[in-house]
Amino acid sequence: MYGFRVILAAILALLLAPAAQAGDVYSYVDSDGVAHFTNAPTDPRFRKVNRAHGGASLYSADAQVRASSLPQRNAAFDRWRQKVRDAAVRYNLPEALVLAVMAVESNFDHRAVSEKGAMGLMQLMPGTAAEMFVSDAWDPDQNIDGGARYLRVLANQYRGDMVLTVAAYNAGPDAVRRAGDAVPNIPETQAYVRRVVALYQAFKAGK
Repeated sequence: MYGFRVILAAILALLLAPAAQAGDVYSYVDSDGVAHFTNAPTDPRFRKVNRAHGGASLYSADAQVRASSLPQRNAAFDRWRQKVRDAAVRYNLPEALVLAVMAVESNFDHRAVSEKGAMGLMQLMPGTAAEMFVSDAWDPDQNIDGGARYLRVLANQYRGDMVLTVAAYNAGPDAVRRAGDAVPNIPETQAYVRRVVALYQAFKAGK
């Protein structure tokens, strides 16, 4: 059902779509400080997420996202799908967002490890894992839960701005703060945000 080979033109059209189209993301923060996301707002508190952070070029036609660079569906995708769905419900996150982050972070490989020591499906650093109450980052259940929990923490911090949430997941909140609450001028982070948002749109579209 899902495929990750997304035509570049379609991705760019989704990223640059006007407000009336389904690709837009809306959010609001409730009285408990919890951020809510939707692409079909029914509550007057929802406001469109601002995609302009980090400069207009981040989502312009010049910011190319090559379809061949996007992770493809594999057997592991189906293996972890239900766990992702459960974590998304638990932390009130879009399932498509958790899937997109996992795809870019580890390509659904629970054994993945980065040069910096990030571990597992959503590539938790040891310190982040501890903060998210993950005692064993190599355990897929704990790792997915910890990664989703961290996305929720960041979403609350940035009042539902998905772009800043994703940027902070990659570069850290300090880097986002130093950039003036914008996507840091770090090529790796800007490419990361583009890929996650492109996959998020693709997942939501049922690709």
